[in-house]
Amino acid sequence: MQRVAIVDPNESTRESLRAMLLGIDFVFLEAICSRYEYFSDVVADSKPDVVFISLDSDKQLGLLTVIQLAAQYPQLPIITISRDSAALLESLQRGARYFLTQPIVLENLLTALRRANAEQRRDNTTGDPTAGYGGTPRGGILAILGSRGGVGCTTLAVNIAATLAAEPGHSTVLIDLDLVLGDVDFVIELQQGGDGTHTIADLCRDFDRLDLCLLKGALTQYSNSNLFVLRNPRDIIDYTNVHENHVERILNLLRLNYSYLVVDLSKSLLPSDITALRLADVVLLVAQLELGSLRNVIRLFQYLNYYEPALVEKTRVVINRFGDETVQDDIINTKKAEEIIGKPIFWQIPYDPKVILDTRKVGEPLIRRSPKSNVQRSIHGLVQTLLGKPVTEEKRSVGRSFLNLFGRGGRS
Repeated sequence: MQRVAIVDPNESTRESLRAMLLGIDFVFLEAICSRYEYFSDVVADSKPDVVFISLDSDKQLGLLTVIQLAAQYPQLPIITISRDSAALLESLQRGARYFLTQPIVLENLLTALRRANAEQRRDNTTGDPTAGYGGTPRGGILAILGSRGGVGCTTLAVNIAATLAAEPGHSTVLIDLDLVLGDVDFVIELQQGGDGTHTIADLCRDFDRLDLCLLKGALTQYSNSNLFVLRNPRDIIDYTNVHENHVERILNLLRLNYSYLVVDLSKSLLPSDITALRLADVVLLVAQLELGSLRNVIRLFQYLNYYEPALVEKTRVVINRFGDETVQDDIINTKKAEEIIGKPIFWQIPYDPKVILDTRKVGEPLIRRSPKSNVQRSIHGLVQTLLGKPVTEEKRSVGRSFLNLFGRGGRS
């Protein structure tokens, strides 16, 4: 049973939330408050498991209440409610864990309550609210960047996203940010879905009214899974409608409601790509063991360091199609590649064209089509390492482990 306290000076929205909470069998409504000034005392007396703070009546007082409670009760899940997306994002910066947009949708309310409950159970078990990737209140972002075209970024992004989505109790959004020539929806077969808004460009055209409901309507769910896809623009010219501020808003909204985000970037390093790189917790720079690809790895590291040194620190090099004799130079092995780029190789994905071609023909990710293949086992090992989980030697491609890359501990 979750004990809940709410504060909302607006009688109409307060009563609407009260009625919804009373209809949930695992919720006990501990306290209702109509004044921000009194809510701290109410929380001290009632000791709820979770609190709701509406921001619409007085944004500044509501945010001050968030700050005060977050300081007094660091482990207390705070859920903010507003029609103003900017206010909700600001509340998360001030200490709130989750948010709901007005008008409240019952499904979103239930999701927020269950996440808060799971977080508290985890805290009680581990004593560490940020243990591992799943312990963070905000979803993590993984960006996939290629050293050149054709190194397999999209295939890797799709299969990493599908593998993350298979994690129990979690959900993943795959964002096709290759705005001009992206083909995520070719690698996996997607059905038309949502409310008629199916691409990131459509969202940006309606940017003034962009909220979580509109955003969810634009996502396409893959085949009854916890994997959702935000497609790139249908028409090439529409890429001009997508700007960096759009990408920032979209990613921030998504990361607050989904466990993992995987962003497939373009090779052009557009402002939209740079924004995604800045927001990412981890960047996987995909290359092959051939001189041209490794040369571009060096150039990209130089550029990222010039643009923002922190980007280099969170970037890991992944060698894709390891063992492909058609592209691999005879004199370049893993050790030589590390000498060339001056960085360690984080992971190697084995070459298996038959398996990859088969999955592309049917439009299914490896975890469904060939879960026991060497490629999928390697990707699973990569994902487990990113999540800070133990990886057996059978699954490990490289004898290095960068634990807890996702989550607060992974932001270096």
